[in-house]
Amino acid sequence: MNISNGIQPHPVKMVLYGVEGIGKSTFASKAPDPLFIDTEGSTKDLNVKRVDPSPKTWMELVTYIQEIRNSNEVFCKTLVIDTADWAERMCIRHICDKNQKSGIEDWGYGKGYTYVYEEFGKLINALTDIVNKGINVIILAHASLRKFEQPDENGSYDRYTLKLNDSPKTSIANMIKEWADLVLFANYKTFVVDVDGKKKAQGGQRVMYTTHHPAWDAKNRYGMPDELPFEFSQIERIFGTASVSASAPVNDDLPFEITDDAPKRCFDPQISDPDFPTELRPLMMAKEVTEQEIRQAVASKGICPADMPVSKYPPDFVKGMLIAQFDKVYEQILINRKAG
Repeated sequence: MNISNGIQPHPVKMVLYGVEGIGKSTFASKAPDPLFIDTEGSTKDLNVKRVDPSPKTWMELVTYIQEIRNSNEVFCKTLVIDTADWAERMCIRHICDKNQKSGIEDWGYGKGYTYVYEEFGKLINALTDIVNKGINVIILAHASLRKFEQPDENGSYDRYTLKLNDSPKTSIANMIKEWADLVLFANYKTFVVDVDGKKKAQGGQRVMYTTHHPAWDAKNRYGMPDELPFEFSQIERIFGTASVSASAPVNDDLPFEITDDAPKRCFDPQISDPDFPTELRPLMMAKEVTEQEIRQAVASKGICPADMPVSKYPPDFVKGMLIAQFDKVYEQILINRKAG
């Protein structure tokens, strides 16, 4: 019997879920050498590696994961499943088609969900094998706001959880949370203030929560603070400590190809203004956006003149719109680019 002590480096098993449009895919794209299996087409505007074509069925998704698990070639340092709730839909459709059912409720008494739970468990087992090869795995998911009733208390309250089947005995949400070492919940932090006797919401800063709270599910095994800015740099230290298995000769018989749209250089927005908002820089670098493009996007909405430096924008607008809703700003930038 061998006995060891101390911290053992290991790959990360992570689940990240959050509200719509907060930037989950962009966040995961900052992980070490990520490879996306994109089930919903959310990475089209990201410079990342992805399997091509994207899986449209459960068996296509399973095949991709099995090939990554079984191949002697190392395709990435981090595998990203984007997203779990879309994968669950594929699994439900697969189970129904396999058993010639029109819907998962056709079995009655929750039996259909039991089949889905067992099938999804096989995928989680395959992801565990990939982790054992030394590859980080990140599972992305959308958030759902649901009523929660605590058994020993009267009344109910709203709480965020993964947008997955959450039945007590066949909860895929619980399966994924138990599997992960790190479960992060991303949301916009809003403050309610009293203005002239009226309650108004302010803020909108993007944050991530790392520990359990009555209003959301989260956990971590790395001693993190309860709340952090929603930036990958905040958790970067836990990645890259495990070594990936040595690669063998390239396997040319894979049923898919990996497309690499990753930038060959780090984009530099070339900002010389010392007062420029620091939280905005990484968002601009990820999308290769210049300050001038931000100015034009804001000016096109009639908010600020095009010649006004971003550092002179109202702080609430910078945090609540430019940073918290950068995806919407980027959409306007893309429109401006096409317009020439």
